[in-house]
Amino acid sequence: MNIHDLIINDKQIIALDDIFLSNENQVNILQLIREHRYIDELSKYELPANNKVLLYGNSGCGKTMTAKAIAGALGKPALILNLSNVVCARIGETSQNIKQVFEKAGREKAVLFLDEFDQIGKARGNDDKDVGEMRRLVNTIIQLMDYYPDNALLICATNHPEIIDVALMRRFQLRINFEMPIRRVLDTYYDKLLSPFPANLRDVKRKYDISFAEAKDYVYTVVKSSLIDELEKQERTAEK
Repeated sequence: MNIHDLIINDKQIIALDDIFLSNENQVNILQLIREHRYIDELSKYELPANNKVLLYGNSGCGKTMTAKAIAGALGKPALILNLSNVVCARIGETSQNIKQVFEKAGREKAVLFLDEFDQIGKARGNDDKDVGEMRRLVNTIIQLMDYYPDNALLICATNHPEIIDVALMRRFQLRINFEMPIRRVLDTYYDKLLSPFPANLRDVKRKYDISFAEAKDYVYTVVKSSLIDELEKQERTAEK
């Protein structure tokens, strides 16, 4: 398969300031970025930069945005695996597809982002039917991770870390947990979402115990409805 079919062409630019992170996660991510900015200096002391990172936790809490922001902060190209094209009926072809993407990321010193990592890194033995094929695929990924160049960065994301193979989990030097945002953090996020709109559109009843993605969808739906209501009212007034 053509390498271009294996990568999602996403040129969205995300700034680190646009990501809502817990204090601990912010510290870990800033340290990761600093290590890669000074990777040559660290290598003089035989200190490798962490280059295999697992982002795990609740859906819609910023894992994908964080991976893009890290790439942007480092000025590195972001290669996002197109999982639907990579995974094939024949396990050998799937392994070859993944190998192509890893090799491209290594050559370009890129940030390789593998979303839904549990789909290709599932624990060997969890599925009796495909245990042999899954073992070969996981073995391939283990080898690719072991020989992944230090000056490239691998970021994997999953909502289900508990089903990822133990040998793969051991290879991540940094594991960052994304939890559902607390009320105070969501309020800050709501303020930022609503700030571009006029005051009459900012009166949105806020929901809590939801993810950032859910909050964004909810706010935009309410604002659009209010805006259309006003436009329709103006049209009716103009017709009189």
